[in-house]
Amino acid sequence: MKKKIWAGLFSLTLIMGLLSACSGNNGANEGANGANTGNNGAANDNKKVTINMFTASPEYTNAFNAYIEEYKKVKPNVTINLEIMQADYNTVLKSRIAAGSTPDVFQTTAGGDIDTYAEYSADLTDEPLTAAMTDAVRANMSSTDGKVLGLPVKGNLFSLVYNKKLFDEAGITEFPKTTAEMDDAIAKLEAKGITPFANAYKEWWVWKHIFQHFVDAAAQDAGVTPKELVDKFIAGDAKIKDYPVLYNNFFAYVDTTIKHGTDKPLERDSNAQVSDFASGKAAILNGKGAWDEEAIKKITPDIQIGIAGYPVSDKAEQSMIITGADQALRINKDSKVAKETIEFFNWLYTSEYGKNWFSGVAKVIPPIKDAPLPDLDMPKQMDEILKTQASGDLAINYSLDTFHQKFGEIMQAYIGGSKNKDQAVTEIEQAWVQLGSAQ
Repeated sequence: MKKKIWAGLFSLTLIMGLLSACSGNNGANEGANGANTGNNGAANDNKKVTINMFTASPEYTNAFNAYIEEYKKVKPNVTINLEIMQADYNTVLKSRIAAGSTPDVFQTTAGGDIDTYAEYSADLTDEPLTAAMTDAVRANMSSTDGKVLGLPVKGNLFSLVYNKKLFDEAGITEFPKTTAEMDDAIAKLEAKGITPFANAYKEWWVWKHIFQHFVDAAAQDAGVTPKELVDKFIAGDAKIKDYPVLYNNFFAYVDTTIKHGTDKPLERDSNAQVSDFASGKAAILNGKGAWDEEAIKKITPDIQIGIAGYPVSDKAEQSMIITGADQALRINKDSKVAKETIEFFNWLYTSEYGKNWFSGVAKVIPPIKDAPLPDLDMPKQMDEILKTQASGDLAINYSLDTFHQKFGEIMQAYIGGSKNKDQAVTEIEQAWVQLGSAQ
């Protein structure tokens, strides 16, 4: 292969195939919006087509199956085989690409990995689905030369999540925006016998969600964009010690979450963390975002939750929620059914069904314009916050997940006591150079 093929994904394996019988039907009703292949031309409605879709999002299995079934009403001649794998997805995808059996549709992280897989990805720049994307999401799906090579699985929200009732019981009327305010809130919570933080430090990927908030602040202090700062680290031209928000504040925050968090943080995975938070064992969900709301409410349906940016410094304005798209689907440019596959996703991203699928079926933040928000607290609060405040930059997209996974492992060693802060910093800098970029 010409490039390193990496995709950071979680643990737990789920493989599921969906095979639907198909029959030709020239009279299929495409609906008001219809399917459109843009510059690729219309697909043949009589031709029996099978699209193989390989993804790493088991949490959306039912939602994916729903739009596959709906599309059968639009194009009865099209069969979509869905295969979902989480553990070992990266290894399996690389092996399939190397063997020349790249799936018709496959999933990667967005941002830097858009370039990693560029040579395998169809150019979607002039397609209707691209025009439907929000500006921020379109940027997350674009290569360095400006081509749109991916389509978003969903929009996303990264923030601290807190239990409003527990904060009220502690007499805290507003979520802290500065480090000093956070220290005060921790003291008030613990005075009421409330554990402040629910952590999931067994998971490598929660670390990147936390760290990006500090990267945004460090970039602002340095007068550069987050991408420019990350690029400097990847080039080996920056040192963490030169950015106090990274060297001091980030590590101080991590230390604080351990000292004032749930026991045995390296043994707590995402599910345990959600349970700790939802059951009221801790007041703040750390390192997560909007995707956890339904899981939380399955445990405690009437929980009152709020979202907030991380207190990263003594500057309240640097406490921001982060929005964008961090996962992408890719269409194999060499697929024999590339036209039909593009037609399918144009339908999903532009039809009335598709606009409502994100919020009503998948219950995620839509990555497209003119689509309703899901009936969930976090997206609604996000919408209100963004009316008056800017969103932080999705800085994780500027490094590959190969780096982020190594970063998580280094931080696990740090809190486990096998590395001190300076050792961790040195290894993070080395990993950024070695693993941060596809080039």
